[in-house]
Amino acid sequence: MKQVVQNYKSGELALLDVPAPGCKPGGVLVRSAFSLISTGTELMKVSEAGMSMLGKARSRPDQVAKVVQSVATNGVPATYRKVMGKLDSYTPLGYSLCGVVEQVGAGIDDVKVGDLVACAGNEHALHAELNWVPKNLYVPVPDGVAPRHAAFGTVGSIALQGVRQGESRLGEVALVIGLGLIGQLVTQLLNASGVRVVGVDPDPARCELAERLGAAACGDPGSAGVESAVAELTGGMGVDQVYLAAGGSSNQPVELAARLCRDRGRVIDIGKCRLDLPWNAYYEKELDVRFSRSYGPGRYDPEYELQGRDYPVGYVRWTERRNLACFLDLIARGGVDVEPLVSHVAGFEDAVETYRRLEEGELKAVAVLFRYAPAEDAPAAEAPEVTVPQVRRRPGRSAPVRRSGPVRLAFVGAGNYASSMLLPHLTGRDGVELATVVTTTALSAANAQRKFGFGKATTDLDAVLGDPAVDAVFVVTRHSSHAELTRRALLAGKAVFVEKPLALTEEELASVLAAVEESGNDRVQVGFNRRFAPLLREARELFGARTGPASLRYLVNAGRLEHGSWYLRQDTEGSRFAGEGGHFVDTASWLLDADPVSVYAAAPAGNEDLQIVLGYPDGSTATISYVTSGPSSFPKETLDLVADGKVLRLDDFTRAAVYDGRRRQSVGSRLPKARDKGQNAELAAFVKAVRTGGPMPVPLESLAATTTATLAVHTALASGVPVTLAGAR
Repeated sequence: MKQVVQNYKSGELALLDVPAPGCKPGGVLVRSAFSLISTGTELMKVSEAGMSMLGKARSRPDQVAKVVQSVATNGVPATYRKVMGKLDSYTPLGYSLCGVVEQVGAGIDDVKVGDLVACAGNEHALHAELNWVPKNLYVPVPDGVAPRHAAFGTVGSIALQGVRQGESRLGEVALVIGLGLIGQLVTQLLNASGVRVVGVDPDPARCELAERLGAAACGDPGSAGVESAVAELTGGMGVDQVYLAAGGSSNQPVELAARLCRDRGRVIDIGKCRLDLPWNAYYEKELDVRFSRSYGPGRYDPEYELQGRDYPVGYVRWTERRNLACFLDLIARGGVDVEPLVSHVAGFEDAVETYRRLEEGELKAVAVLFRYAPAEDAPAAEAPEVTVPQVRRRPGRSAPVRRSGPVRLAFVGAGNYASSMLLPHLTGRDGVELATVVTTTALSAANAQRKFGFGKATTDLDAVLGDPAVDAVFVVTRHSSHAELTRRALLAGKAVFVEKPLALTEEELASVLAAVEESGNDRVQVGFNRRFAPLLREARELFGARTGPASLRYLVNAGRLEHGSWYLRQDTEGSRFAGEGGHFVDTASWLLDADPVSVYAAAPAGNEDLQIVLGYPDGSTATISYVTSGPSSFPKETLDLVADGKVLRLDDFTRAAVYDGRRRQSVGSRLPKARDKGQNAELAAFVKAVRTGGPMPVPLESLAATTTATLAVHTALASGVPVTLAGAR
């Protein structure tokens, strides 16, 4: 089998062929699926191995002391031979993985062959194709947790043990110094515990990531913003606890901890940083300095780790194994999200090159995973399958009856998008009456009424849904409320225009379709406006019908979100792509005149940059590059459709052209047009459908398929393989 090893004397890294371990009693033999590189601990070891002998001695004074003691006991020649022999040997790397049980040893009855387990230990969860793991260092992976996420179990347990040592309490404020892998996990765990977090790291990208995952504020250790945030959150008294999750030789972290911690606060050391405590500062505040020992109680105890002797739960509630199980349970229940931390996934065969890129700084990463090929005789993993829900209409039920006179509209929500992109196209439109606006606060309702001329303003949604004079309801609220409001409006017999997304989960989508079946009301339009953009429609008509499969490329330069944006609240509002990705899936499907049958996704940049490949029934493919790291000077959306020797090119809804052979035909004028993404035409089509009782502009089946495909992106990311969309048209 293959295993990653390092020669500490020369610094050489190798993917070595070594004998496979046997399956001893008291443990299981595990075939690795994913293993996690600790970009802190492991890179420190790799870096030390590349130092000179003097550099090694300076970096490990504890080992030098042992050498001195050995010289005194055994003499110089014997000590020299012992030290050089140890240095000139291969040592393993790795301590956190997920894999499949291949063989069960005697005395093991809690797992069976084929079970998925998360494993821990720098002697048992190595970067190797096979590992023997004793009972107290593995736990079964809960249903619904992807193998690549379960590989975070050990590192998550380290962060969890640190938080336990901090004895955090609901409502406290914590400072996390160092926002690498451990710091990011500590931040999420504290946030899940009801503790507000201020993060410190010199890397702006890591600060932004921590804020996206729940930190109240983050900044550079030398910036005034960190101290201001602490003062604001604590009323000037200082944080209750500080977590040192940084490495390096600087004493700045412990000094900053003393300055920003409150009187008698707690300082918890999780990482390996310099600890020259400024005595006066720590004494005057009587700070409680604590150390967090790796994964938890049981660590370094051979009777616990090797012989499987557990500690009684009445005396030791949280052991290594129980911490590992707890962290995986948090992932399963959504309390922790490790996917945004994944910066890179490398094939195990590329392990040495991956370490080189990390060490030289070519690969900037928070977390890096190795992906292992399955055993040759193992059955190939089945691709995940997601079923596109079918739209059913109960016989005997009717859709809303159209009215005579103007179409009367009610808006639920009147925020920025409604006020800037929808209401200006409806105000003063012939045959339309803005009847009622509903908002959560009285003043915002009054402002919308005054600005756009609504007949009534209210905060009572039930009154609007029960008003027979209202023909259609616009749902323009935050994403988490879309499905429920749409469901209620359908059951009330209203036509519904809901801004994207229609739903954030498969369960929410099912609830909307259940309301359609129950009420017979299928009058739904989702705000997928790009298919209505005049420039794109002209280009599609000029391109003409296809005879063969197409290749579509859609680059979305989404840009970074501003601090405080509610898009960052992924725990309640879903991921950014789940919120707006339906736009691009719908546009691709409309251009290809079909719904996708498969979804593959990868996140090579470790943030919200996504590469998504949609497969279609006729063999066509659509690649959506959704990037947040591009410059604002570059156009937001560019699209190319290639088929039958022709190319359709769209430049940010200002220019379009069709290339056919040697000809280039511009769509409309050669001069750039005003950017029109189709909102006006979309609203006109919706109002016409409501007025005439004709079909909705986009079939509900297509809306369901687009929503399912958008949500399947997360499943594809987690699994690392394409997701089949069963039942797609």
